[in-house]
Amino acid sequence: MRGVFSAGVLHAFGEIGFNPFDLYIGVSAGACNLASHLAGQNDRNFDIIMRYSSTKQFINPLRFLRGGHYMDLDWLWDVTIREYRLDLKTIFTSLARDKKEFIVVTTSMNSGNVLYLRPDEETLEEYLKASSSLPVLYRTILKIDGEEVTDGGIADPVPVIEAFRRGARTITVIRSRPAGYIKKKERFGFLVSRYMKQYPGFVEAFRRRHAAYMEAVDFINNPPDGVVVHEITPDSTVAMSRTTKDKKSLSAAYQAGMKEGMNFFKAGRSGTPAK
Repeated sequence: MRGVFSAGVLHAFGEIGFNPFDLYIGVSAGACNLASHLAGQNDRNFDIIMRYSSTKQFINPLRFLRGGHYMDLDWLWDVTIREYRLDLKTIFTSLARDKKEFIVVTTSMNSGNVLYLRPDEETLEEYLKASSSLPVLYRTILKIDGEEVTDGGIADPVPVIEAFRRGARTITVIRSRPAGYIKKKERFGFLVSRYMKQYPGFVEAFRRRHAAYMEAVDFINNPPDGVVVHEITPDSTVAMSRTTKDKKSLSAAYQAGMKEGMNFFKAGRSGTPAK
């Protein structure tokens, strides 16, 4: 649900036609927001959060205690594909026309390694679901090309370094946390380790997730020579959790994202072609 901020940023970009980027890398909700942005469906992800994600059909602690999903991605994907589907043709027609690239990040359950997937019209929805499948909270282990995968944020929560590896030298990062946020070890990491003990590679990636996050933050704050990293973050008043369902808070975070997106454009932060 913290992704509502980046949905607001990208809505602002879409409304003003600001799109100088030629490489997009998204993780979990961020990947979903990018997909809607590339489709020109600026309101889509906010509408989905308000109409579907904030309901008990999606987030349900009681169902989880009874052995079901805390977050029912199966229901969410089914209902949104049926009622508010991505314009897949527009996404991939525009990417091909403009020679741009869209990468969706997932994590291998077996190795714990990050997987950078390049979707097409047939696979995008599958990849987005996999990237968004928070382990334990969503109990099903999804497969892509026979490989078991999970939330991309486990192995590479802020893929700024991967953007650099792919040649980007002007990079814009949209984060769901304030700029000064310091990620610590997961409080319930031992429970996840026990629950997922048959996947030692995943357990190791989960254990070092905070380190991967802070490594990305260090890169943002101290980029190599010749690299410029712009960052768009919520301020400390935008207090969101993964499971926030309060519509007033969600709307405020979305509006904050739209404001920051507009401010970024007005400041001319990415006036040259960027990645």
